[in-house]
Amino acid sequence: MIRRGTLRVTALLAALAVALPGTALSEEAPAKSLDQLLQEVRQGRSEDLAENRRRIQEFETKRNEQAALLRRERGERARQEGLSDTLEKTFQDNELQIAALEQQLRQRQGSLGELFGVVRQVAGDTRGVVENSITSAQIPGRAAPLDDLAQSKQLPNMERLRDLWFRLQQEMTETGKTVRFTTDVVKPNGESEAREVVRVGAFTAISDGRFLKWDPPTATLQELNRQPGGRYLRAASSYEGTSSGVAEVAIDPSKGSILGLLVQAPTAGERVDQGGIIGYVIITLGVIGVLLSIERFVSLFLVGRKMQSQTQADSARSDNPLGRVMGVYEENPDADTETLELRLDESVLREVPKLERFLTTIKVLSAIAPLLGLLGTVTGMIETFQMITLFGTGDPKMMASGISEALVTTMLGLIVAIPLTFLHSVCRDRSKALVEMLEEQSAGMVATRAEARGQTVA
Repeated sequence: MIRRGTLRVTALLAALAVALPGTALSEEAPAKSLDQLLQEVRQGRSEDLAENRRRIQEFETKRNEQAALLRRERGERARQEGLSDTLEKTFQDNELQIAALEQQLRQRQGSLGELFGVVRQVAGDTRGVVENSITSAQIPGRAAPLDDLAQSKQLPNMERLRDLWFRLQQEMTETGKTVRFTTDVVKPNGESEAREVVRVGAFTAISDGRFLKWDPPTATLQELNRQPGGRYLRAASSYEGTSSGVAEVAIDPSKGSILGLLVQAPTAGERVDQGGIIGYVIITLGVIGVLLSIERFVSLFLVGRKMQSQTQADSARSDNPLGRVMGVYEENPDADTETLELRLDESVLREVPKLERFLTTIKVLSAIAPLLGLLGTVTGMIETFQMITLFGTGDPKMMASGISEALVTTMLGLIVAIPLTFLHSVCRDRSKALVEMLEEQSAGMVATRAEARGQTVA
């Protein structure tokens, strides 16, 4: 029997053989005896020791390399710190030197610094004037040098000062000239075409009888989408066709502001449109009233001439009221005075409606027109208050339509009523004069008949 101590040693060696790395125990050829197992354990231990020595040597080699690298980097850091100190000292010295030089420069410049500030300010102001001037359409590229001078940080030399003086003198000179030149003009539809342009100083530009405006952002001349009133266009067209002498033309001293406001003013048609339906009703009634007044005036004038001619005639004519009244007198030669008077009165009454025709209508129209204007005023104010209720009073344009309707309808009502009242008065007076002539002539006929028969007229 194997002793218990031998078994314990064998088990311990087997455990060490399994636990130690590098132990070359072959599963295919397991140890057949304890001696063979011990030999294999010894061989594995030798290999492990050799591997550990190799690793220790490699670690020491790398540690030496790292130490050398650390020493080198520390030396480099020390060198850089020294360089930094040197550069910092140099920077501080330069700062002191710059401050001293700047102080010296300010002392030497003296009043030139103030002059430079004035030059930059004038250059900036001149740049704005030149950029917004119509003369830039004829002489482009004038703003860039002025802009450079306005933003310059250095004292300008004599050449740049002369250029600034030249730009100022050029703008003043061109302001007093009327010049023709050819350039591109942008039409209202966006198309560009080359046109001959007449520039009136720095105020107005005209082409093909139409006003142009200068657009600084795009540096182009643009035809106004909406032109001012007819008399301005007629003057512009006449001025454009003039080659010498003196001609009339409208200029805008504000360089576009007044012209922009002028073209925004509504025309007569647009003003009428602001009156709405009530405005058109007032105008229609006014036209009807004027036509009736003209018809009455012409008719009464012709009737009056015929009646005046009838007074010089020996016999009655039927083409006028007086002739028809005299015809009644001649048709009743044997009638007594009373009968003749009644028949003449009947004839006069028959002629009066013809002489007073449409006068009542004209009078009614002259009274209705201002009432309709008042109605338009009320409806316009109602619309205005509705806008105020919905949107408040922050934007006056929201209330403009209602106020326009209120004022325009009132204006139209008065425009219609005033001339209709005058025409009605003229026609009424003329008609009344003719009626009085008929009555006078009728009374004269009755008196003549009564005298012929020796009767007394009551």
